[in-house]
Amino acid sequence: MRGWGEGREAVRTTPGFRAARAASPAAGLKALVIPPQFPEVVPLNIGGAHFTTRLSTLRRYEDTMLAAMFSGRHYIPTDAEGRYFIDRDGAHFGDVLNFLRSGDLPPRERVRAVYKEAQYYAIGPLLEQLENMQPLKGEKVRQAFLGLMPYYKDHLERIVEIARLRAVQRKARFAKLKVCVFKEEMPITPYECPLLNSLRFERSESDGQLFEHHCEVDVSFGPWEAVADVYDLLHCLVTDLSAQGLTVDHQCIGVCDKHLINHYYCKRPIYEFKITWWKRVHLILH
Repeated sequence: MRGWGEGREAVRTTPGFRAARAASPAAGLKALVIPPQFPEVVPLNIGGAHFTTRLSTLRRYEDTMLAAMFSGRHYIPTDAEGRYFIDRDGAHFGDVLNFLRSGDLPPRERVRAVYKEAQYYAIGPLLEQLENMQPLKGEKVRQAFLGLMPYYKDHLERIVEIARLRAVQRKARFAKLKVCVFKEEMPITPYECPLLNSLRFERSESDGQLFEHHCEVDVSFGPWEAVADVYDLLHCLVTDLSAQGLTVDHQCIGVCDKHLINHYYCKRPIYEFKITWWKRVHLILH
């Protein structure tokens, strides 16, 4: 969870806070010579969306961009109607105001978008509460799992790059690639085996080298130590690829059948991922 106790200096490094101070030298001089006097009821123009609120609402939390802007220390431009202008998309500013007014939180479907606004305006208390709501709370748990995965982001980017290159080379709207996902490093034997368990804990370093190999796939994920299983990781892959605007299909096409030693074969599952770069539009011809 993001700690609001990190101090005012952390807030002052946010883009929103810097934007509040980014006035021209002349405007800065004007602010020093004639401190602006704000009305008790403040008209706002947030990227073309109009709002009206009390000055005390904007100043509710002092270590925020809005409190700094309307503290009287900075010059704020106004539009032709005299509304104080902030050059920011105002689509979710109403949710920000509702929190400042009465502590109301947005519905789940707007949590991510409002979180970005809370970051921009450096509203720590709102950030803290949103981080304890779904889907952000669940995302923190998911990221904790992915943190156990070596090179997850690098391998995710590799999937995208391989799929792009193959689609370009084939002049096709989709590409397929093989991905190995395995939770445990030990191979599987067809014999249900005390031997397998003993090897797991007692094998020598030289024995371990016999089990090390790279499956003939494009990308491999694993091993990891967590309750989350292979299907959980597959879900993460599809989620993160879909978030990039890609259409993703996958299916298990078998296992790696490489022979390792004695009765041991790799048996790691191999999945075929199909990455579609654009959707086919069905035209209705009359």
